[in-house]
Amino acid sequence: MTLSERRTMDSLTTLAELETRLTALAGRHTGTVIVGVAGVPGAGKTTLVEALVRALNGASDDVETQRFAHVPMDGFHLSDRELSRQGLLERKGAPETFDAYGYAALLDRLRSPRNAVVYAPGFDRTLEQPLAGDIPVFPAAKVILTEGNYLLLDRPEWQEVRARCSEVWYCDPDDELRLQRLVERHVRFGKEPDEAAAWVRDVDEPNARLIQSLRGRADVVIRLPWG
Repeated sequence: MTLSERRTMDSLTTLAELETRLTALAGRHTGTVIVGVAGVPGAGKTTLVEALVRALNGASDDVETQRFAHVPMDGFHLSDRELSRQGLLERKGAPETFDAYGYAALLDRLRSPRNAVVYAPGFDRTLEQPLAGDIPVFPAAKVILTEGNYLLLDRPEWQEVRARCSEVWYCDPDDELRLQRLVERHVRFGKEPDEAAAWVRDVDEPNARLIQSLRGRADVVIRLPWG
C-alpha cells in the first residue's frame, strides 16, 4: 500500500491498549521496532510517548538496560542561522524547516544491529535550538518511539521517514484544549501572550491544517484524556 492510499485504522483510547499493541509489535520482530506518533502541534505527542516509555520500562531507572526509548523529531529542526540563510525563519516548524533526510538516516541507524550507544539530537525549547548528541539510545532499546508532526506527509523526504516505521499512530486531540495548551507553551518558553497567540494563528495553525489532512494515512488513531 502506498502512502497516498488510505489505511484501515484502529482507534485506541487507553494507555493500556497502546502498551499491548507495542508489546505485540515487539514480539513479532526480531530486530528493533520503530513506531511513529504523529499529530498537530500541541496534540500531546510528547506526553503520550513519555508516559508509554515510563510504563513499559517499569521500575528500571537504568537507561542502559531499558527496552523502550524515545527519540523525537524535534532534534532535526534546522538552526536559526540556517533558516535565516534560506529565508525560512518566519516559517520555523513547517515541513521544510527540518532535516528530514537526516532524521530518516538516524532511524535507519537505530533499526540496524547496534553494539554501542547511538546519540540522537534533542531540542531545547528555551533556546529554541537543536542540540547535537543529546539523547543516548543504548543497544538494549529494541522499541523506539519517535514523535513528530510530519511522519505521514506525502513528500519524498518524509516518505523516507515513514518507511523506517513499522507503524505510525495519529494523536487526535480536542482542538480547543490543544490551542489553549499551545499558546501556554509558547508563553512558558519566552513569548509574550499576544505574540504567542499570533504565532499559533499564523504559523502553527497552517501547519496543523496540513497535518490534520493526513489523519487517514495512520495505522492507529488515538484519543486520550490529554489529547
